[in-house]
Amino acid sequence: MGKTGFMSLDSASATPEDVAAARRLLSAEAVRERANRLFDLALMERLDHFRVDLARLDPVADWVQRLIRSEHPTLEVPPHSRWRNFEVGGIDRWGGLAASREWADALEFGRASIDLAMISVLIDAGAGTRWAYAEAVTGETFTRTEGLAVASLAMFASGIFSSEPFDPLRADARALAGLTAEELADGFQVSQSNPLVGLEGRLGLLNRLGQQLAHRSDVFGTEDGARPGGLLDHLLRRFPDGRVPAPAILATLLDALGPIWPGRWSLAGVPLGDTWIHQKLVTEDATNQLMPIHKLSQWLTYSLIEPLSWAGLEITNLDGLTGLAEYRNGGLLIDGGILVLRDPDAALRSHSVDEELVVEWRALTIAVIDRLAAIIRQGLGRNALNFPLACVLEGGTWLAGRRLARERRPDGSPPLTIVSDGTVF
Repeated sequence: MGKTGFMSLDSASATPEDVAAARRLLSAEAVRERANRLFDLALMERLDHFRVDLARLDPVADWVQRLIRSEHPTLEVPPHSRWRNFEVGGIDRWGGLAASREWADALEFGRASIDLAMISVLIDAGAGTRWAYAEAVTGETFTRTEGLAVASLAMFASGIFSSEPFDPLRADARALAGLTAEELADGFQVSQSNPLVGLEGRLGLLNRLGQQLAHRSDVFGTEDGARPGGLLDHLLRRFPDGRVPAPAILATLLDALGPIWPGRWSLAGVPLGDTWIHQKLVTEDATNQLMPIHKLSQWLTYSLIEPLSWAGLEITNLDGLTGLAEYRNGGLLIDGGILVLRDPDAALRSHSVDEELVVEWRALTIAVIDRLAAIIRQGLGRNALNFPLACVLEGGTWLAGRRLARERRPDGSPPLTIVSDGTVF
């Protein structure tokens, strides 16, 4: 396998076994299994970038547990999803917007909700420390993920993602493919004094999403054109009893949206998305050294659970997904002393997303979050059924990571500086 813009094994020489091995990487199961391989290597002191201090697991879990009890005394924690960001400041923005029109039925409402969730999640990579969004209605200013959420919802309300002038509350293939840099910059209030990290990357992602929605009409097609919400109809056809495993949603998204991710690796003609190289991850097949993570796709899957439920589906096996390998969860583990940099000076440098140090950090985050979740649930008297990983993240490790970052650094930045193109972190 050689790197020529993509890592690829010539499709003409790829065997069926190579294709099958590549497709197995497009799953939460593969993410968790390979993350645990690197975790085991860390315990054996065989990784080059991080050590794992197991003695810090209980103290960090105890702190997160106390945070959950403080923020959610009844332990009724909503799932970690984009919808929490839309509610920043205690305002039900989507509920208010959705009430402004009549919906034909729950399916129409579900499709629109999926449209919004997919657009908003895919542009939810790190915004940088200098960008902010001023919400006209409330007069409030929001930064980071909440700012991106509120901005995307305002753009959705304006009809910027719809090609139907009389149906603004939707997103569709034609509008997304034709979205311009000026439109997106205006929607995000970008200026020389208010720069947004990775704006071009976000635009490219949305443009390619529009193209891919049209290309994969088998998954996203509806009677009124290809749109993200077409996923609802696809899942209803595939699971007529209405019970849909969360990992199946992720696998569908990874397969259907693989080509939208820029400059990524492919194997045997299969686009691998958020998959990277780690030399210590040795396998006996064509996937040698490949570490799948699929953070944004998993974040999207978590964020589709509620819209699909509103449409009448029952989402099962939530813990079949993994923790999210991003800078809040990962930051908690470094700031909390569970993950220890072998070279402390690495925290003083910027790192690209494909560096092995970053891949190692993200993979270990997935494995450690599982272990933290088990301790946290035990302390709360809960289990995976009544307190799934989505609640642990929300309650939870993500919030704890943010709080600890603010305590350690005035700007609340993560412990590692990542150079992002707007499509990973």
